[in-house]
Amino acid sequence: MTTEPLAGVGVRRAFGAGPEVSLFTLGTMRALKDREQMVAVVRAAHAAGINHLETAPAYGPAETFLGQSLDQLAREGIAPEGGWLITSKLLPGLSLEQGKRALSACLERLGRPFLHGLAVHGLNREDHLHWAIDGDGARLLEWALRSGLVGQVGFSSHGPNSLIARAISTGRFQFCSLHLHLLDPARLPLALQALGAGMGVMAISPADKGGRLQAPSSLLRADCQPWEPLALAYRYLLAAGISTLMVGANSPADLNLAASMASSDGALTPAEQTALTRLERLRQQRLGETLCHQCRACLPCPQEVPIPELLRLRNLRLGHHLKEFTEERYNLIGRAGHWWEEVNAEGCETCGDCLPRCPHQLAIPDLLAETHQLLAAAPRRRLWG
Repeated sequence: MTTEPLAGVGVRRAFGAGPEVSLFTLGTMRALKDREQMVAVVRAAHAAGINHLETAPAYGPAETFLGQSLDQLAREGIAPEGGWLITSKLLPGLSLEQGKRALSACLERLGRPFLHGLAVHGLNREDHLHWAIDGDGARLLEWALRSGLVGQVGFSSHGPNSLIARAISTGRFQFCSLHLHLLDPARLPLALQALGAGMGVMAISPADKGGRLQAPSSLLRADCQPWEPLALAYRYLLAAGISTLMVGANSPADLNLAASMASSDGALTPAEQTALTRLERLRQQRLGETLCHQCRACLPCPQEVPIPELLRLRNLRLGHHLKEFTEERYNLIGRAGHWWEEVNAEGCETCGDCLPRCPHQLAIPDLLAETHQLLAAAPRRRLWG
């Protein structure tokens, strides 16, 4: 469901069982320098028509700075119509008592008596799902709802698609946050499954994790003309019905595009669809018969090499010259635990198990070796954690 724009506000969309949210959500993981920085980006979010704020204890001082910022803006009379909607997250694995204390501490840092949304932060593994559905996590989420401290519960996930699908199908969650990207649409069917079940869906970092689209390669910019790649990516997700798109801002300028697109609802125009078709066609032309179509038929790999994900990075490196992004993602492998892949292309032992399963007859071991040669570089620091 989508509502008509409120005057000076922009479109708002249904989000699970809670109040309607703006098309864009402010993610607070990048405004961590000091309270003044957070005040500036929250003020800009308000000016951009945003009413939904996403934070987490794992983001260092984000909750504290956010609570202080909201207090200052309240003194200035700055708040969206209907008030700010705040979602925070707790890591899986806590005992019931630990979870109660963690939620109380979260509310204290924010200076708020209530969260509109509480999410499991990184439902990435089987034991995480068990914790949330049958273990102490289930009791924690039920207590949070029953006590009136939380309006609705959800999850974010960086895990495998099969796990996300099962989490959605449990019916226990009212919203989810997923990696949904123009250049990586593999999880879009999961988002549509969640929307069809009445859940809210938030796209995690469609700009940065979507290919550093805020600073695209000159080739990708040319491929997307007459649109900027990030604007086209936003329209692709919004036209698919995604409830809200997260923008992790560290300065007010990072919200300029969101402000200009606060009412960019509706289906893709013919011109937008033409641009998307051209983008895919150019990628196919550049990669030729070596393009990985992401069908995942090659899996499972006996060595647990994430073949489709690695070849997707190769697609983007050679197809659109996304050098910085693909090197960063590749060299994070094995350094982020369950938040990202743990085996890189060097794990391939050229056993050939995948070869007969590939419908496109790709020389997968050779392509993996090339991917490692293309992308291996010095590791870089994660944003947080």
